[in-house]
Amino acid sequence: MSTMKRLWRWRSNPLRRHEDVVEAWVVLTVWVVVAVAGAFAGLVTARSAEHEFAQQRAHRHTVRAVLAADAPHGISGAWSTDGRVQGSVRWTAPDGTPRTGRTLVDGGLKAGAPVTVWLDDRGRLTLSPPTGRVEGHVEAALFGVSAVLAVAAPVLGAGAFARARLDRRRMARWDREWDLVGPQWGPRTG
Repeated sequence: MSTMKRLWRWRSNPLRRHEDVVEAWVVLTVWVVVAVAGAFAGLVTARSAEHEFAQQRAHRHTVRAVLAADAPHGISGAWSTDGRVQGSVRWTAPDGTPRTGRTLVDGGLKAGAPVTVWLDDRGRLTLSPPTGRVEGHVEAALFGVSAVLAVAAPVLGAGAFARARLDRRRMARWDREWDLVGPQWGPRTG
């Protein structure tokens, strides 16, 4: 019985209006699009993020470097949430050439202090280590859920807008019909 109640807009019924059939199709379409497009967007986004994190793990490596100048103490870097500051470092590339660059280091270190920096395959400094395996799985899942929500929100909003328009049409039609039938029942009170 409950299934029949949910599907009443699809059954042949003398009380069924055109707006009821349109609303049933709108609801069905919205849920199919949310399920299919949302799942597709979530899976593609999560897999892309997993792939990117795996690439980071494969192509970043550590190098021992030396701090070229004193690192200020108590001033955090623009992108640092752990109190690290921008500092100049020197290191030797695998081909033996000396290199210098700026990266995030612990605050308060003196010039000449050894630091560990992360390089990519081209020998460029990166500001952070690669995302760990577990952290990468969690972040990829969150990106996937965000993609699902990004697809579902406008589709659900469009469906709600369409249903609101259909409700207005139903109410306007009901008002017109009531204006025709109401006077036949006698004088209005109030």
